[in-house]
Amino acid sequence: MEQGLTVTLDVPFAEAVARVRDALAGQGFGVLTEIDVQATLRAKLGEEMEDYLILGACNPPLAHRALAVDRRIGLLLPCNVVVRTEEGRTVVEAADPQLLVGFTGHPELAPVADEAAERLRAALAVLTD
Repeated sequence: MEQGLTVTLDVPFAEAVARVRDALAGQGFGVLTEIDVQATLRAKLGEEMEDYLILGACNPPLAHRALAVDRRIGLLLPCNVVVRTEEGRTVVEAADPQLLVGFTGHPELAPVADEAAERLRAALAVLTD
């Protein structure tokens, strides 16, 4: 099983970030956290790297269903979506929610993970249209 769902776009980084936010919103996800890895490494370590942003996306109904199964699932929430540049293109990667089922040992999380993965795939598909 792959760790993530990935698409590569031929648009500038800032445009891709805006499109990712819109695509996630279209599937019921809000962005709860944003980590600008490039800025953090520059500020804290003086290191330079390519554009790299981690968005913590949450679909509240899905999160609620998962938390109802196991409160510890919060350790694996929200869904991380990475937007980064690579060789002049913008790569968008989302962690595969189906990995949660394997990590937790709770097969009853499978329907929640399936729906989350379906919604994330749909959001990424919009980006390539």
